[in-house]
Formats: sequence, C-alpha cells, structure tokens
Amino acid sequence: MNLKSKIALAALTLTAGSSVMAQLAYNVGAVSEYRYRGIAQSALAPAVQGGVDYAHSSGFYVGAWGSQIRWIKEAGTAANVETKGDVELDLYGGYKGAITKDLSYDVGYLRYEYIGNTYKDAAPASNVNANTDEAYGALSYGAYTFKVSYAFSDLLGYAKSSGSTYYDLSGTFDLGSGYSVVPHVGYQAIEGSANKQYSYTDYSVTLAKDLGKGLSATIAAVGTDGKASLYKVNGRQLEAATVVLGVKYTF
Repeated sequence: MNLKSKIALAALTLTAGSSVMAQLAYNVGAVSEYRYRGIAQSALAPAVQGGVDYAHSSGFYVGAWGSQIRWIKEAGTAANVETKGDVELDLYGGYKGAITKDLSYDVGYLRYEYIGNTYKDAAPASNVNANTDEAYGALSYGAYTFKVSYAFSDLLGYAKSSGSTYYDLSGTFDLGSGYSVVPHVGYQAIEGSANKQYSYTDYSVTLAKDLGKGLSATIAAVGTDGKASLYKVNGRQLEAATVVLGVKYTF
C-alpha cells in the first residue's frame, strides 16, 4: 500500500437509485520505484500501479490496489532458485467514523495477495508464503494520524512472524495552490527470535501536487535505519534512502 489515502483526490459521487450516496473512484499511475514502509519492493525499478475504491456514506468502504513487484523473484535469485510472483494485489475493507469535529477513526482488514507466488521455494525449510493478513486501526486528530497494523499471519515472507506490528505517525498539510505535504515516521516490529534483527524505523516526506482533471504528481524522500547487511539483496540496498517520483490519474 502507498500514501494514496492521504493524498487522494476527491472521488466521483454517484446515486444508486435512492437518496443513499456512495463514492466510487479508480486510479492508475506509476512510480520511479515502489517503496513500502521504506523498503524497496520493485528492486529499485519503476512500477505501474492502480486501484479502485468504494466508500459508502455510512462509513463502510472496500477497495483493491495492485502494483508490479520484484522482491519475490529477487529472493529466488539470491537463493539460486526460480521463484514466481511479480504482482501484489491488496484487498481491504473497513469502517470510518467521526468521534468529534476534529477526531475520527478508521478500522479495517487488509490482505496482501502475491498472485501465484512461490516464495517458499526460496526458503523451503521455513515453508512460508508471502501472502499476509493484517488488521489495522487509526485515529486522526486534525492533520495528524496515528495508525497501528497487526499481522495475523506471517509477515511478508518472514517465517514465524505472526504478531508483527507496524506503527505509523503521519500528517497531511495543505500548502495552497494545489500543493500538500505529508511527513511520516513508522516503526516495523517483526516478531520471531530470528526476525527481530530485521525490525526498523522508516521515514518519508511526500510533496504532492494536484494538477487538475484527476491528475496528481508526487515526489518523496524516503529512508530507513534498517541494517544494510540484512537488506542487501543481489547487490541492491533495499533499505537505503532514495527519492521516489510518482504520477497518478484518478477518475
């Protein structure tokens, strides 16, 4: 998942044969590389992405989002085996509501599906799959949001990592003239005695520009404090700081 929920454009409003209102929005875009929680997912290469979101006026919502990835195949290359899986599909749903004028909440469930992946071939002894299930809850006050995500399955290919938790603090600030800025800091705690060394803090600052007619562009400075020796795969430092460019069309 990216920062789409924090910098999304207004969705198309529809009526469904009654006074009940709903929002349906589609998006398609590309990034210079796909970073998730600060870690490279596309082997430092560009990725095409897209999704669809449906939000009901009651507060319930569902959505799907997909991206090209390369990390599963890269894991296979590092282990001298061939692994399949070059598409990430995220399926999610939840409920949003307001507590007060300035305080709101969001709870939901997210499934990361790596279609047809054979990640376990890269580490047959662990017999772990890349697919992941998380529940999340968030509180927003004014421009600030604090979110916690909890993995009910092994997390993204880490064996015996159920219970891993991600803490996310961010803010969204309108700069005027179609510009907004989203600073973020997060901490990924990875469970399991062999996995704790992979835990890390990530940070980013994203500048977004609404170009009009559904088009937006972003530039983000992204980094982590992950251990370089642990996140070096096939000569690439997946945790290293970088700048990510993105463009998206929402309709």
